[in-house]
Amino acid sequence: MRQAGRSLPEYRALRKEGSILDAIKKPDIAAEITLQPIRRYGVDAAILFSDIVVPVHAVGFGIDIEPGVGPVTENPFRTAKDLERLRDLDPIADTSYVIETIKICVDELRIPLIGFAGGPFTIASYLIEGGPSRTYKETKKLMFDNPKLWGQLMDRLTAICTSSLTSQIQAGASAIQLFDSWVGALSPDQYIRFVFPWVEKMFEEIGKTGVPKIHFGVATGELLQLMSDVGADVVGIDWRVPLDQARSRVGGGKALQGNLDPGILSAPWTAIEAEVLKVLELNDGHPGHIFNLGHGVTPDVNPDVLERIVHVVHQYRVGQ
Repeated sequence: MRQAGRSLPEYRALRKEGSILDAIKKPDIAAEITLQPIRRYGVDAAILFSDIVVPVHAVGFGIDIEPGVGPVTENPFRTAKDLERLRDLDPIADTSYVIETIKICVDELRIPLIGFAGGPFTIASYLIEGGPSRTYKETKKLMFDNPKLWGQLMDRLTAICTSSLTSQIQAGASAIQLFDSWVGALSPDQYIRFVFPWVEKMFEEIGKTGVPKIHFGVATGELLQLMSDVGADVVGIDWRVPLDQARSRVGGGKALQGNLDPGILSAPWTAIEAEVLKVLELNDGHPGHIFNLGHGVTPDVNPDVLERIVHVVHQYRVGQ
């Protein structure tokens, strides 16, 4: 997951204080933060250091990241007038720092670099709610009360996310991951009606590049088949669904990513190791499994634990 370096002392020393968006805008720093966990852990791919709100921040909507809170919007999206605050993204003019970061990383790396963007529902929820939400009350109100405006908002966000992902691929990203982190707040019917067409359109466009497409959300157990059908090559699984059950829901021909519970990373090592092996064994030798956490690394995790997990996974792979 993209927060892999957050628990590293070298990350904290480099980041220091200030907004994460300020660090992202400095390619030398963003590239170094991308590379730190690769040097420390020896994992098999790198995740770009960035954030899902970077594109909408760059076009000037008025969204920021508040430490300890997350993305916040001072003036939330409410009416058609707010569509004017979501102009098209020009990656060269608006997010050249992301492109430069990718180029630096690709020159340094001998493993693939994964780029990413936020899914349109998740970004929409931040714009509408004004910040993180447990109920998504305002978001669902707009979806059902004004489906035309919802569709226009999703059109804008889909175009912005697609432009961002395309620019990352052109700069050298070997794969992309779409983090529609909070889409698990929707029922399958709601997903089909209010999300599926736009993500499908995005994946169709990105699919023309030929790079693998990873699709991830939290608490999406009831949506896994839809998240596969929408055009993903890899479906990310959180820790709530056992990997073997997830594979049956996703269907054939797709890879899975996941799904160790990040909440257990402070448990005794023997318990952690047993859970790692359980995930690997539930995969049951199927091809197309990217071992990963079921969500992000929290800042308080001991880096040595993550290093030991990587070692266990690599040793297991060698033994297959």
